[in-house]
Amino acid sequence: MDPKQLEELRQKYIKNPPEGMTAKLVRNMTDSDLLDMHYFLIEDDDLDEDELEEGFYIF
Repeated sequence: MDPKQLEELRQKYIKNPPEGMTAKLVRNMTDSDLLDMHYFLIEDDDLDEDELEEGFYIF
């Protein structure tokens, strides 16, 4: 990902940090940590409401 895209992503999460995080934490993240966080926040966005991913679930 190019530096401009990374900065746009960082600004997105600084303006609206994920639950349990602060803008300061996002600002100080490494590029790699920022991309990892982004991936895990959007990984299920392509699933339908009734669709579960295959895997092991503990309820």
